[in-house]
Amino acid sequence: MELSEFLRETQQDIQNQIGDGLLYPEMVFSELVMEHMSEIGMTFEPVVCHFNSKIANANLKLSGYAMSDEFDQLDLFVSLYDGVTELTSVPDSETQTAVEQCLRFLSLCAQGKIASKLDPTSDVHSLALTLHDIYDSLEQIRVFVLTDRVAKSKSFKTREVNGKSVRLEVMDIERLHRHLSEGKPRDELIVDFTEVSGTPLPCVYVPGEIEDYDYALTAIPGEALRFIYEKYGARLLEANVRSFLSVKRLGVNAGIQNTLRSAPGKFMAFNNGIVLVADEVRFAKTEDGSTGISWIKGMQIVNGGQTTASLFFSKKKYPEIDLSRVRVPAKIIIMREEDPSKEESLVSDISRYANSQNAVKQSDLSANKPFHIEVERLSLTVFCPDGVGRWFYERAAGSYNTLLARDGNTPARLKALKEAVPSARKLTKTDLAKYICAWDQMPDVVSLGSQKNFDRFMSAMTPLEGEETLPLPSVTDYKNMVAKAIIYKATQKLVRPMFQAFQANVTAYTVSVMAKMVGANFDLDRVWNKQNVSPELLEMISFWAKEVNELLHRSANGRMISEWAKKAECKEYILSATYSTPKANIPEIKN
Repeated sequence: MELSEFLRETQQDIQNQIGDGLLYPEMVFSELVMEHMSEIGMTFEPVVCHFNSKIANANLKLSGYAMSDEFDQLDLFVSLYDGVTELTSVPDSETQTAVEQCLRFLSLCAQGKIASKLDPTSDVHSLALTLHDIYDSLEQIRVFVLTDRVAKSKSFKTREVNGKSVRLEVMDIERLHRHLSEGKPRDELIVDFTEVSGTPLPCVYVPGEIEDYDYALTAIPGEALRFIYEKYGARLLEANVRSFLSVKRLGVNAGIQNTLRSAPGKFMAFNNGIVLVADEVRFAKTEDGSTGISWIKGMQIVNGGQTTASLFFSKKKYPEIDLSRVRVPAKIIIMREEDPSKEESLVSDISRYANSQNAVKQSDLSANKPFHIEVERLSLTVFCPDGVGRWFYERAAGSYNTLLARDGNTPARLKALKEAVPSARKLTKTDLAKYICAWDQMPDVVSLGSQKNFDRFMSAMTPLEGEETLPLPSVTDYKNMVAKAIIYKATQKLVRPMFQAFQANVTAYTVSVMAKMVGANFDLDRVWNKQNVSPELLEMISFWAKEVNELLHRSANGRMISEWAKKAECKEYILSATYSTPKANIPEIKN
């Protein structure tokens, strides 16, 4: 899909989600981009937070934020949304102005000078208090400018804010298109070892004559690996199989740390090394004339995440560690498979076998699980009641766009394909897990974020040793899943314009409240047959959403709603409360 067409489709998606125009399009755009960045591991679970104000003589702006579980890493987002339908450039001066407005907000929060000037009931008030409390302990701060225009500069010089370094990046429509259309956001993970290490890495290269991969063995300098992790963080660890290991789970290994401090020169002898997959590798001659790796594109660590993170955090804790003496053994698998589904299956297998000696849950490597394969098969064979349209289950990242490119090879065929399988009917693995868990009355788990919710979802589906394999979903199960997706999407669209913040938490809790109150009598078949929910149900959902929102704020006691919503205590409080009785005229509720 060309960039101009992608822009128009993105704007149309935003308009469809706005509904009756009661919501700022900028908020929808911000959420769309932040959710994508979270999905690929660029940021943590995001919270939309629309704030645009002038305090004293300072113009301040914020569109959202995301924090690590340990509250040691912070991402702030500021949007420059224009609603353009033709490719338009955004001047660097405008981008820098947005950055300044966000940095002023951050600085005032750090100094504790803004909370008293904000509405105590607002979401930005609780954020300001939290940032003041945690600012000194923050180890990483980034500001992202989000825009539907094309930015000339995608990054800016690091800034100092109240004693902390703040990295500045831009996610424009061009960068978003590259991520979503190609299905390989890891294409941005490019490492030039001639720059990082000063010379190509010596290697042993084995070309795959009949296999779908090539192979190389090398040793990566410790300082180079530390630098790469500092630059890309958890994105290095995702590899499109959604392992998404957090820094907490990648805690510093005591043995690795001791070796780095006491015997760095022996690290290569003591450490088992790491396993990488890469999309492309370039070779060059080393100083002695042998083959070396000069450049890697799409570098992903499928085994050895703890080693990599430990190098970074050990050096940060003990600056005296001499990483110049450290070499890390590395096995590199260079992918040559062009089919996204086959490639993801191969990467999943590489990850699974490479981690076979470690306590890595197989639910983390789930793209090729029978459940997902079966749901994908059902999505290709079960048509909507009109006999023409169907839903699309994107088991492999980018497979929806692959479908459009492969089967929509003429304008007429592409138009018909998009009408039969519109993007609004695309379901990702994490989407489906969210819809099902919300209906199963686990809003606290849904509020943990897409990846953690997905891990919990898959863990619950994975039989323990000695247990029988769970049955695969049937056609009826599939239709019920889609019905739950329709309900969740309708609730989300309704909730968005009702509240300025925490719409995601309100949506998840409202769906869970509805399932608890009427789930046993709810007609999922009707939702599937109508491919929609009735106006009467939407009216009832709006009542419940208002009640849920009020209860979330009341029970939070000043805590950030997005954090309180993750607690089991919050779920128990909200689901045990009393709500408005469903009206008798709702067609989805059986008598």
